[in-house]
Amino acid sequence: MLYLYFVLLISGVFLLIAGIVEQRRHYAALHTIPTRVLVNGIRGKSSITRLCAGALRGGGLVTVAKTTGTAARFIHPDATEEPVYRKFGIANVVEQIGIVRRAATYRPHALVIECMAVMPALQEVNQSKLIRSTIGVLCNVREDHLAEMGPTLDDVARSLCRSMPEGGICVTAEKERFHILQEEADARNCRLVYADPETVSDAELRGFSWFTFKENVAIALAVAELLGIDREVALQGMYDAPPDPGVLSVERYVTPDNRRLAFANVFAANDPESTLMNVNQLLDLGAISRPLNVVINCRPDRVERNGQMGEIIPDLRPDNVFVIGHPAKSAIDAIPAAWRDRAVDLGGDRRPAEDFMPALLGRMPDGSSLVAIGNIHGQGEELLEYLAELPADDSAVDHPAGADEDWPQQVPTGPAQPPRLDPYASYPLAQEERYQASQTQEIPLVRIPLQPDDTHTGPVVLKARRGPDDDWAVPGPEESFGWFHQPRGNDDRTHPRP
Repeated sequence: MLYLYFVLLISGVFLLIAGIVEQRRHYAALHTIPTRVLVNGIRGKSSITRLCAGALRGGGLVTVAKTTGTAARFIHPDATEEPVYRKFGIANVVEQIGIVRRAATYRPHALVIECMAVMPALQEVNQSKLIRSTIGVLCNVREDHLAEMGPTLDDVARSLCRSMPEGGICVTAEKERFHILQEEADARNCRLVYADPETVSDAELRGFSWFTFKENVAIALAVAELLGIDREVALQGMYDAPPDPGVLSVERYVTPDNRRLAFANVFAANDPESTLMNVNQLLDLGAISRPLNVVINCRPDRVERNGQMGEIIPDLRPDNVFVIGHPAKSAIDAIPAAWRDRAVDLGGDRRPAEDFMPALLGRMPDGSSLVAIGNIHGQGEELLEYLAELPADDSAVDHPAGADEDWPQQVPTGPAQPPRLDPYASYPLAQEERYQASQTQEIPLVRIPLQPDDTHTGPVVLKARRGPDDDWAVPGPEESFGWFHQPRGNDDRTHPRP
């Protein structure tokens, strides 16, 4: 028995020493990255992470980024990206340690990383132990994750504040509960900066080839300004940044009975406020138009959210409300009585799309818009797969119904984007490879034959790089071993690719 206690003691001491060594290694990696931006909030974190990274890249800063939302991505300094590998497909905040270590190998000026913690205690650990951000972003406070951070929105606001950097800077676009954020910032000796969405003009918003919000752009511009980056340079960097796979989009199809349909996938906006903001923005831009139809997908483990989507129907003012999934009653009963006669119950768990889609499409006239809200899992995935098989309506790209005369210069279109991954779905390897190929520039290979006195037995394969005049140049000797030159202001260093 004494022997077992001795083994347990030795094991405990060994684990303690290993933990201390690991912590020191992690802090050493953090200290090689002078600017660390941690993006937190309820909605839009992935998009803001990409916008901030794009703005900093545009300003000439070597920037690494990592998103967590729809599809977790590690984004290299050249804006190419790859999926974040997760053992057993399970997300864990501990993965941030590996991300920081990998980012540090680039010796970057900045790391922009999305907060992946929901529980308030884990948010605090993510900030104080894992990232130690110098600039925090708290994008908004919305009605979601109330069980973990609630029960009230004020409680959610205070929970999110746990990611504020003590003695640092925090940027927010939250207006209604700004006073709560200010109280929490003062308690942490943190400077709170309000990013006013009204400072972003409509013309600047039209520069994007994908849909985004003024709040998100304003936050990214504020972060860029804190780092001394000019507004126009930061905007151009954001325009060039690749969008998130789950970005708000509008696809245009031709139905089997030859009717035109504009479809907006708003499944990713899980709370009612974000859903209304997304739909209203699409209507204001003319990307979708009336007659408007709404489809609510219900899930048995999201009964409260099903009801929330039913409650906002009067604000959307649709011609038809289609309810799919189970239990459909949870959404229909929440629709106010004056609007309930527009509801069509197409519910049923695990019904193939061929059973309910003809009835759904048959009730909509030519030129209608369909907005999908609620949660994507279950029947929502069936709906998306069915629509993806329909032929695209190419005629609507030039001038959709309800759009202004100068629509092509004002409204970004969904079909112009590369294929996207479905939000919150599991991703087969082939699907990941197709998405990665659409986001990564093809780089030709230059095969250099061996010199007569070379001792190697085969050809050396080198990646070509762009020269100063955008011509393809052969890499230098150090680059043949996976090294590349990355400008860093006046400091031109050589950075290893991890």
